[in-house]
Amino acid sequence: MGTGKKEFSCTGTYNQSTIYLMIFEKYHALGNDYLVYNPSTTNHEFSCEETIRICHRNFGLGSDGILVGPLPSDKAEFGLRILNPDGSEAEKSGNGLRIFARYLRDSELVSDQPFTVDTLGGVVTCEVAVNKSIISVEMGKVSFHSDVIPISVGDTPREVLNEKIELSDTSFNYYGATIGNPHCVVPLDEVTESIAKKYGAELENHPNFPNRTNVQFLQVINRNRIKIEIWERGAGYTLASGSSSSAAGAVARKMGACDEEITVEMPGGEILLSIDDKFNVLMKGPATRVAQMNLDPECLC
Repeated sequence: MGTGKKEFSCTGTYNQSTIYLMIFEKYHALGNDYLVYNPSTTNHEFSCEETIRICHRNFGLGSDGILVGPLPSDKAEFGLRILNPDGSEAEKSGNGLRIFARYLRDSELVSDQPFTVDTLGGVVTCEVAVNKSIISVEMGKVSFHSDVIPISVGDTPREVLNEKIELSDTSFNYYGATIGNPHCVVPLDEVTESIAKKYGAELENHPNFPNRTNVQFLQVINRNRIKIEIWERGAGYTLASGSSSSAAGAVARKMGACDEEITVEMPGGEILLSIDDKFNVLMKGPATRVAQMNLDPECLC
């Protein structure tokens, strides 16, 4: 799609025998949009190619990914799979979790009380406000450790803090982080969309990151506000991201540049974070319902 991302290797094929309409609920969280697919309606395993086609802005419904759930889980009240628009699967997505929480509330599967969701990146606790305007997600604890992220460079397990990373025409100092999915946070004096688009793909696919990585370019505004530009693994340039906000906010705390309460400014809007001294992150932000969409099987043929 002209993003410059490395091609993702797919092994599935279009399911041309599909004879039913698939129903999706579309939401966005600060411009980061997802399609929610409830497998209880028409149970379907999406191949890589089908995911790519459905998410395509021209040939499909158009989205930054597909949220498959609720699914059964022995760890939480609800299970969730998060499919990226390149066909890969994400461990965790803060915006995706807020959207999924809002969907569960809209579907009257939860009330305004806290509930748990099981993702590949761990179990999180969500809560939807009475008026549905704000969704809170306990994102978990951020780790900076090379073995956990993971980061493959270097022989000694360590926290990856302010290390140099070489690119084709420049170098940056970066922090490695994970909140269930990998992040590369690059602090700069000023961040722009053009910087994210120029270097995001190369950082995403840098050999330092065996599972690829999400990328955030971080500008500290003051002790309670940061600004980030985001290149998301499997999706490219992104207007907003909850897990990216969490990772960047935790790095700002680790740098000693920010206090516990942080507002994250992104092109799509703002997210509020509370990050304690042990780097546990509570995220608060909106999620907006867009439409119910029916996918005709012809789209996949």
